[in-house]
Amino acid sequence: MSAYKPFLSTDIIVAPFEVNKSFNFSGAAALTASSVGIDRYLGTNIQSLYFISESAPTTGQITTQYQELVYNSVKQLYYSNYLNATESYGSPVVTASLYVGSDPSGDVYLSPYSSAGRYYNYPQTTLTFPKYFPTLSGSQIGVLSVPVGMFGNYIAPNSFYWTADSGSIYDDGEGNLIFSSSGKICGNIFYGHGIAVITSDGQPLGDVYGTGTYGSSLYGLTDTIVVENFVTSSNVTCSFSSSVTIYETQYKCTIRDNEFNFTQNPSITSGSTVVTSSIGDFYTPTPYLLGFATASYFSPYVTTVGLYDDSYQLLAIGKLSQPLQISPTTDTTILVNIDR
Repeated sequence: MSAYKPFLSTDIIVAPFEVNKSFNFSGAAALTASSVGIDRYLGTNIQSLYFISESAPTTGQITTQYQELVYNSVKQLYYSNYLNATESYGSPVVTASLYVGSDPSGDVYLSPYSSAGRYYNYPQTTLTFPKYFPTLSGSQIGVLSVPVGMFGNYIAPNSFYWTADSGSIYDDGEGNLIFSSSGKICGNIFYGHGIAVITSDGQPLGDVYGTGTYGSSLYGLTDTIVVENFVTSSNVTCSFSSSVTIYETQYKCTIRDNEFNFTQNPSITSGSTVVTSSIGDFYTPTPYLLGFATASYFSPYVTTVGLYDDSYQLLAIGKLSQPLQISPTTDTTILVNIDR
């Protein structure tokens, strides 16, 4: 048996909060597993007059993409304000003024200045850091793409690590990728997109000895070798923490002092009644309350709270850790929290 009471709008509170989960994958097979789906791409600056898909080089371990299109997409999305050597900190934003034209129609024109700096390149911090993007013909970049199902809202800053034979890379919490052996900025991470891009800075990435990196697992490294190794190596690890917003719904179940003051438990009644008459005693199945339930101090206990829809279909059940007696003198409130 059940007793029902509808909720008021003030009885329901929905509160968002963020939770984090750490992931650590070792080996190319772990990254490309069907339940993970982390892919790596090589982007190449191929300066050709026409794009010919039949002969264009491809990249990707899970999905196949064209290297030229990977390069151009990353350049347009994240580095379009940083393409000149003198603009490593971003092109200055031009705020063009409006002025009235000199023609008789009196049209209003934008001042004819450059559009440099007007692109939004998804900055990951309010601090100022240089960005480098290689623009020479044949220049290469490395891209690691984490699916949204893995990182949720965004990759948590200061949690990203990417290692391969040529070294290890981590993020500094401000959107920069740092090459561990030299401490140099070697690219950028875009936390909300799950994208990490290795661009180097035009200088050797590692601790240089002669013309190659000394003390690493690969000797004679160049930026191209480093980028290709991070993208193609099977001896690779990747770890990060995801951040996901979940919503907790709190239902406030309030029992007034004059409500639910009779138990729904059928054991509160007897199974039969003895009736005495002139022809003798006999039993009737009419139930009656047991003696203790008729006392003025009696108050029922709550053991379970059920949430129902408008059609009285049970949606959720909340079990109390111990029975709770309903107060006959003041309101009794039970809070039911549901995370989703």
